[in-house]
Amino acid sequence: MTTPATRSRENTRARLLEAAAQVFAEVGLDGASVEAVCERAGFTRGAFYSNFESKDELFLMLTASVAEVRVNAVRTRVEEMTAEGALAEGCDPIDLVQQVMELGGDDRLGVMLMSEIRIRALRDEQFGIAYLAQEREMVASIAQIVEDIVSAGLLKLRLPADVAARMLMIVWEGMTVRGAMAGQDDARLRHSSSEELARLVQLLVVDEPAIG
Repeated sequence: MTTPATRSRENTRARLLEAAAQVFAEVGLDGASVEAVCERAGFTRGAFYSNFESKDELFLMLTASVAEVRVNAVRTRVEEMTAEGALAEGCDPIDLVQQVMELGGDDRLGVMLMSEIRIRALRDEQFGIAYLAQEREMVASIAQIVEDIVSAGLLKLRLPADVAARMLMIVWEGMTVRGAMAGQDDARLRHSSSEELARLVQLLVVDEPAIG
């Protein structure tokens, strides 16, 4: 059972993460100091360090949080479409990708955060190890969604689900990075990335659906 102390700690961490996202969006990773995050969240440095060991840990957790929100939104959308009967044997995989991916969300913040985090990971071996471990968890979550769709007999893949998941993630991130560079807003970022993912899905999916 969740205790008041646990709820208070979770609330503090959530507020610090929210503040970190706001500060990062304004000044980037290097400019987002612990002091700036604490001031935005309304906490002291003591409160910060009772929840996070360092700014690196905070921003790794923020990256994971942003990714988790996106993956959970995709999972929820797939479940909704299944319940509505929109997903059935013989469904158009390209249409499926576009309906699933064009969800609301701040994709620009996510891709900016991931880009700066990766630069940090390239410069610091231990940070890089932590980042790659986190990335593997994200790929596993995406692979599970893909596997659920395949197991339901809706699609048949040419490659294992984990390989397909990594390819989908790489293409999505590449397109959103380039879209953000081109000044696209969130709606256009989602549309352009879903279009490119749909093209990849054409290569990954066997023409005839699997028969359960």
